Amino acid sequence: MSELTPEDVIAAGPELAGAGAVPVRKRPKPGERREQILQALASMLEQPGAERITTAALAARLGVSEAALYRHFSSKAQMFEGLIDFIENSVFTLINQVLEREGTQPAQAARVVALLLQFGEKNPGMTRVMVGDALVFEHERLQVRMNQFFDRVEAQLRQCLRGVTDEPGHAPQPVGVSARASMMVGFAMGRLQRFARSDFKRSPTEHLDLVLSWMLP
Repeated sequence: MSELTPEDVIAAGPELAGAGAVPVRKRPKPGERREQILQALASMLEQPGAERITTAALAARLGVSEAALYRHFSSKAQMFEGLIDFIENSVFTLINQVLEREGTQPAQAARVVALLLQFGEKNPGMTRVMVGDALVFEHERLQVRMNQFFDRVEAQLRQCLRGVTDEPGHAPQPVGVSARASMMVGFAMGRLQRFARSDFKRSPTEHLDLVLSWMLP
């Protein structure tokens, strides 16, 4: 999915994750079938009760055999790794663009959280991967990667919050910065999980500006 830019991720919404039927060519171009498989998987994850998807169901969705899937991916875990690669590349490219353009400052921490939640809202199938619901029955390395993803987000938040001056009587730097960053990433993870568990009915960006204002000094 690398040919899609992060800007497309935010703007494209559900279409990016493959909502609706996935067109299948008789003779797909090199790399196109792999793209179709990942889009179909993300699309199936948008459906209620789709936490566990079999390769048989995925192959049926695409109108191909299971053997055809394994010509492009060695395992279902590798398919999920393709989705995780896309999540990581998209989100961190967006974050880096914001920090390069506007610098690291406390207000940018709120922007980082907003970008993360907007990405999840526009790509519901990816959200099931991010919160781990789709990874429960898969290889444990996939959940480790998602844990590392949120650790990286928290590190970016700490970088943005370094200039925060704590109020008298509160924890001094750097403890205050670490605690605030942890609170913000925990909030984002909770909002994404609620979004997934509600079958995408509860928006992760609900009252977002107000809540983020309470988290910043």
